[in-house]
Amino acid sequence: MRWIGGRESGNVEDRRGGGGRGLAIGGGIGTIVIAIIVTLLGGDPSEILNGSGATSESPTMPRAGQAVGPQADDAAAQFTRRVLGSTEDTWNRVFAKDGGQYRPSTLVMFRDRTQSGCGVASAASGPFYCPGDGKLYIDLSFYDELSRRFNAPGDFAMAYVVAHEVGHAIQDQMGIMDKVQAAQQRMSEVEANRLSVRLELQADFLAGVWAHNAQGTDFNFEPGDVEEALRAASSIGDDRIQKQTQGYVTPDAFTHGTAAQRVYWFSKGLKTGDINQGDTFTSREDANL
Repeated sequence: MRWIGGRESGNVEDRRGGGGRGLAIGGGIGTIVIAIIVTLLGGDPSEILNGSGATSESPTMPRAGQAVGPQADDAAAQFTRRVLGSTEDTWNRVFAKDGGQYRPSTLVMFRDRTQSGCGVASAASGPFYCPGDGKLYIDLSFYDELSRRFNAPGDFAMAYVVAHEVGHAIQDQMGIMDKVQAAQQRMSEVEANRLSVRLELQADFLAGVWAHNAQGTDFNFEPGDVEEALRAASSIGDDRIQKQTQGYVTPDAFTHGTAAQRVYWFSKGLKTGDINQGDTFTSREDANL
């Protein structure tokens, strides 16, 4: 990505300066491994960790915007702030076209562990959106994990990760997340998983919509940028994660979609830039992928 404009967002809580002290996670190594798998699929591991008896204390944390001194990952933090600022400006414009108003979410940067409105967030959590407090959470070491374990390096791959979680915040603002969660309460586990897939694919689509509308305003694509994001979307598909972790694929346990589905919906958002074309719940455009 070559930045040509934009700004760094001020809606950031930087908790990297020791905010993780005082947290304890229970449940054993098996639970943590499951939580890692959930995380790498883009989910909220606190549902696994807290359900296994996880406990936490309230750590002392820097206030929003408080300086924490030089950090080893400051370059990644600056990049994340800039991507977040771009999503805010872009979604402000998109919502305004239809007479709406976008409400930006706060992004929490942390190291190791911190407390969220959805329970304990840890380095194993990876990026996630917490509807309990309306905040995005990310331990910046996830970018290294994306590169090393999933062979999806690059700045645009990193931007895709942030934009996907912002997509969940948009779903929450629009009431989509509440409707999905209410419907899941009346479903079997398999049916609920299928609905989760549709929610995640829509977040992928919204990440693509952001990139379409921000390109040329905040940044210009450079050779290989789009491929970076597509590689990231593909690498964390349910089928690939299951194949990597258990050696076989169980479609009924999917919660985030296959690699091909994730690539399809991100690509559609990137191509059209039209938020109205992202109804992943009734559309079956990707049925044969």
